[in-house]
Amino acid sequence: MRHGLANKKLNRTSEHRKALLKNMLISLIKYEQIKTTLPKAKFLKPQADKIITLGKKNTLSTTKTLVSKLQDIKSANKVKKTLSKRYEKRNGGYTRIIKAGFRYGDNAQMAIIEFVDRDVEAKRVDKKKKGQSEITENKDSKKESVSK
Repeated sequence: MRHGLANKKLNRTSEHRKALLKNMLISLIKYEQIKTTLPKAKFLKPQADKIITLGKKNTLSTTKTLVSKLQDIKSANKVKKTLSKRYEKRNGGYTRIIKAGFRYGDNAQMAIIEFVDRDVEAKRVDKKKKGQSEITENKDSKKESVSK
């Protein structure tokens, strides 16, 4: 019988499951939308909602708890400063899951998990602009020639 079993195992060990959850939380906070399998999205949704609720409380202990759970100061700061302000009047339901068809290779059911009032520009955080990558390459090559 399955009495008292709280969450899905996802065919992983407990350490792997914790690392997976932490990495998916950090990615969701950073990009505000990620694509993953449906069971992983359902596993992530309550945890993400709890993190946002924790960020809405403005105390030192909640900040320390956020940093310890996320292991990333940038993500903890984003939760405290932007996301908690954005969802200040909302009492829950900060994320949504949208089914996104099936994966080509193994036919796994895919889903998109995102924040409800997300910032569309957050998806482009790491992407470089076309002209910017050429400029940085030129600067690096000049620095190498000077140091030789």
